[in-house]
Amino acid sequence: MSELITYHAEDGIATLTLNNGKVNAISPDLITAFNAALDRATEERAVVIVTGQPGILSGGYDLKVMTAGPKEAIGLVTAGSTLSRRLLSHPFPVIVACPGNAVAKGAFLLLSADYRIGVEGPFKICLNEVQIGMTMHHAGIELARDRLTRSSFQRSVNNAEVFDPHAAVVAGFLDKVVPAEQLQQAALAAAHELKKLNMLAHKNTKLKVRKALLAKLDEAIQADQHHMG
Repeated sequence: MSELITYHAEDGIATLTLNNGKVNAISPDLITAFNAALDRATEERAVVIVTGQPGILSGGYDLKVMTAGPKEAIGLVTAGSTLSRRLLSHPFPVIVACPGNAVAKGAFLLLSADYRIGVEGPFKICLNEVQIGMTMHHAGIELARDRLTRSSFQRSVNNAEVFDPHAAVVAGFLDKVVPAEQLQQAALAAAHELKKLNMLAHKNTKLKVRKALLAKLDEAIQADQHHMG
C-alpha cells in the first residue's frame, strides 16, 4: 500500500490513514492509493475507518494539480467525485474519524461516509470553493444538497460558511463530536457496532436509499468533465 495511505487491519476493521503532507492534500496518487485500500478492505470484508493526522483530515484537492491547467483540474475533480461515489455505494460501512479540519474535498469525504465523528476544538469544516475563487462543481453541489440540511446547504455552498465541529453536526457534516483523545476509541466502538449489521442487507438498503443521489452524481460527474466552472 502506498505511503500516502497507511492501511491497518484488525478484527474485521480496516483503518485507512491519509498521510500526504501537513494538509493531507487529495492528489491523483492519493486517490489511487485510496482506491487500492478500498479494494483490499472489500476483499477482507472489513468495516472501513478513514482518518487523518492530529488536527487535519484534509485541506482539499492538491492545489498544484488544480492550478496546473484545466485538463489536470478536471481530471483530479473527476477522480475525486468518483471516489466519493464509490464511498457512498461501498458494500461495507464507512466511518470517517475526523481529527480536526476538513476543508473542501476534506469536507466532501465526510459527506461520502455512513458515519462521521469529529473532535472538539477550534477546527474548521467547510466547503470553501467560492472563497478561493472556484465555482462549485456539479458533483459537489449534488452531494452537499443530499447530505446537508436545507439551510446549511445554501450557506455552505453559496457562502462558504465555516462550521466548528458542533455546528457541523447540526449542518450535517458530522454525526458526533468527542474529545480528541477519544477519537480512535469512538471510531472503533462505532465500527464494532456496525459490524453487527447483516452486510448484504446493509449494502442493498444503502443502494436503495442512495439510488437517486448516485444517479445524480453520475450525471454531475459527466457534466463536470464537459464544463467545470
